[in-house]
Amino acid sequence: MSNPNANPNPLFLREEELNQGIELLFYGYRDFTAEPDRILEKHGLGRAHHRAIYFVGRNPGTTITELLRILRITKQSLSRVLKQLIDQGLIDQQSGLRDRRQRLLYLTETGKALERELSGNQRKRMARAYREAGAEAVEGFRKVMLGVMDDPERDGFNRP
Repeated sequence: MSNPNANPNPLFLREEELNQGIELLFYGYRDFTAEPDRILEKHGLGRAHHRAIYFVGRNPGTTITELLRILRITKQSLSRVLKQLIDQGLIDQQSGLRDRRQRLLYLTETGKALERELSGNQRKRMARAYREAGAEAVEGFRKVMLGVMDDPERDGFNRP
């Protein structure tokens, strides 16, 4: 395992540096999702449920089509996830005003509370890491993560 506390390497495109970046993503994600995973398990839910709850909470009234685009999962998988979230009273599905066939998704009050619980620890982790790293590093992190993402997704994160 690489030492993440080592001085920045000017040869950052070398294999060892790239491997360290991959390891940091793996370990960071593991720890970032640990507490929400424990909470989800109590509710009989998994990470796909968390992602759906998070993005519906961030985008109230989002459509199933938009959620499919964001999550990049199959309709069948999303259908199972949404059914469980609706059955547990976490998400409400409403017909669109212009197109009654359209399904708009909203978190219920219970869903909002669960989202705050699930993401609260993650927000604290991000705040701590951002505070410790400083504004310049935060902007660097943002640039790196945008670079890791596929092109179509980057547009939603461009700042004016």
